[in-house]
Amino acid sequence: MDRKSTPDLSTDVSTVPKVSTSSTGSPPAGPPQALATVAVVGLGTMGTGIAEILTRAGREVIGIDIDDAAARRAVAALEASTARAVRRERVTERERQDALARFRTFRDLQAAAEADLVIEVVPEEYELKRQVFTALDGIVRPEAILATGTNALSVTRLAADSAHPERVLGLHFFNPAPAMKLVEVVSSVLTAPAAVTAVTGLARELGKDPIAVGDRPGFVADGLLFGYLNQAAAMYESRYATREDIDAAMKLGCGLPMGPLALLDLIGVDTARTVLEAMYAASRDRLHAPAPILGQLAEAGLTGRKAGRGFYTYEAPGSAVTVPDDRTPTTAQDLDAGRAVRSVGVAGSGTMASGIAEVFAKAGFQVVLAARSLEKAEAAKARIAKSLDRSVAKGRLTAEARETALAAVTAAGSLESFADVDLAVEAVAEDLGVKQQLFATLDKVCKPGAVLATTTSSLPVVACARATSRPQDVVGMHFFNPAPAMKLVEVVRTVLTADDVHATVRAVCAQVRKHPVDCGDRAGFIVNALLFPYLNNAVKMVQEHYATPDAIDAAMKLGGGYPMGPFELLDVVGLDVSLAIEKVLHAEFRDPGLAPAPLLEHLVAAGCLGRKTGRGFREYARR
Repeated sequence: MDRKSTPDLSTDVSTVPKVSTSSTGSPPAGPPQALATVAVVGLGTMGTGIAEILTRAGREVIGIDIDDAAARRAVAALEASTARAVRRERVTERERQDALARFRTFRDLQAAAEADLVIEVVPEEYELKRQVFTALDGIVRPEAILATGTNALSVTRLAADSAHPERVLGLHFFNPAPAMKLVEVVSSVLTAPAAVTAVTGLARELGKDPIAVGDRPGFVADGLLFGYLNQAAAMYESRYATREDIDAAMKLGCGLPMGPLALLDLIGVDTARTVLEAMYAASRDRLHAPAPILGQLAEAGLTGRKAGRGFYTYEAPGSAVTVPDDRTPTTAQDLDAGRAVRSVGVAGSGTMASGIAEVFAKAGFQVVLAARSLEKAEAAKARIAKSLDRSVAKGRLTAEARETALAAVTAAGSLESFADVDLAVEAVAEDLGVKQQLFATLDKVCKPGAVLATTTSSLPVVACARATSRPQDVVGMHFFNPAPAMKLVEVVRTVLTADDVHATVRAVCAQVRKHPVDCGDRAGFIVNALLFPYLNNAVKMVQEHYATPDAIDAAMKLGGGYPMGPFELLDVVGLDVSLAIEKVLHAEFRDPGLAPAPLLEHLVAAGCLGRKTGRGFREYARR
C-alpha cells in the first residue's frame, strides 16, 4: 500500500552454495524463537516504518536497498522519529543512540545471511518478489523465516517457487507501520506452524495486534477495503457525485478517517489497481474489476499524492495539502436562493422524526411534529425534551435555549396541521406504499410552494414525487441517525426536482448546521451504496469460513481506522434493515456481487436481527 524499493539482485544465485538440509528436504531446525536479527528488503515508506518498529524494539535490523538515496532517507527518518521520542520523554538519549546503532543499511542481499527473519517489501510485482526469494534461498540459513509484505499477490505461489516453502509466509503491516496496530499473518497451505508462531510472537512484542488469515488477495482488511474504494472510484467516474461530496459523505456519514478518493490518492492509484486486478483474478467478482478511471489515471502518471496529482491535485509530489484545480466546486453558492422557510413540519413519531424536529427547533424554526395520534406526537416531543435535557447537562445547551427550542415544537395528531408549513419532512417507516400515501396527503394539505422532502435512505424519491400533483416540489433529505449529532444530509434531486427547491434545501441545511452533499435519485445514494456492499462482503468472508467476525472487526478497526467493525455495525443497524437495503441495491444495479449473502438471509429468517433482538452475529444481554 505504499512506495516499495527494489533490492540489489546482482547476486548470481547459481554460484551460491546451497545450505545442506535433512534427507526429507526440510530445514533441520525450527525458526529461532527470538528472531533477534531481522533483514528488511526494500526501504520505501513501508520498509522504513517496519525497520523503525523493529529497531526501537531492540532487534538488530539490516536494511537492504539498491537505492542509496532510499537508504539515506530511511536512516534520516529513524533519526527524526527517535529525536521526537526523546523530546517527548518516551526514550532517553542513550536509548536513542542504541536504537540507531542497531540499524545498518546495505545494497546487497548477501547482507541478510545471518538474519533470523527477512521481510520483503519491494514493489507489487510477482517476478521481482520471486527473484528476491530465489536469491534469499541461497543466502540465508535454512531455519530463517522469509516473509513477504504483499497485500495482493499469492503467498502460496511465492512459497511454492521457494526452495523451502514451509518457511515462507505473509507479514502484512499497514501504513504508517509505526502507528497502525494491525498485522495480518498470512499462512499458505505449505507454511509450517512454527514459523507462524514465531512471527506472531514477534508482532505481539512489537506492540501489534496480529490476526491469522489464509492466503487470498487482499486478505481481510484490504479484501474489504479495496472493493469499497473501487466502487467509490466508479461512482465518481459516472459523475454521480463530486469527489468532495463522496469523501465528505463517507467521513461524516460513517465516521471514517478519510474519504475513499483521498485514500486512493494516499495508497497510490497504481497500487490500488494492482491489488484489484489480483482480487478480480481470484474472485471474478465485478465489484473487484478495477474501475476504468484507475487505469486511466495510472497510465497518465497521475498516481496520487506521490505524483502530486490523482483524484485531487496536491501542492507538490508527496504533499498531503490539496490545491484547487479545474474540478474543484465553486464555493460561491447562493445559499439565499430558493424559497423562504420559516416553519417546518415533521411527519413521524420515531427516533429519526423526533431527532429531525429537534434539529430544526434548535436552529430557530417553528416546528409541527405530527404523528398518527396526538399521544404518539406528545411522546415524540417528550423524547425531544429528554434529548435537550442531556445537552444542557453536558454543557452543550443553555437552559434558556432548551426552553426556547422545546416551545418551538407543536405536537399534532394529524397532517392537517401542515397547512401553513414551508417545508414538510417525512420520516415514517421505510415502506414505499406508506410513503406514497403520506405524500398524496401532503399534496392535499400543504400550501402551494411548500417543499416536500423524504428522508428515505434507499427508496426512489421520484416514486414519492409521482404520488403528488407537484413532483417539482419533492426532494430527498436523508438525515443520518442520530440526527442531532450527525452532520451529514444527502440532498437527493430527482429528474423532476425544481432548481429553487434544490437551492432551498441546501440553504436550510446550512441554517441547521448540517453538511449537504448532492446526489442523484438512485438506490443507496452515496453512503449506503458504498457501505452496504462492504458489509455484505464481510458476511461472505464469515460464510466462507475465511475469518471470524471478531478477526474481521479487529482488522477493519485496527487496519482501516474504522470506528466500528462491520459486524458491530450490522448488529447496531439491524440485520433486517441491512438485508432490505442490500436487496434494493441488488434490484437496482443487477450486479451478482451485490446479491445478499445467504448467511445474512438465514439469520434474518431465524429472527436474529442484532442488538434489538439480543442476537445477531453476536449475542447481547437482554435489557
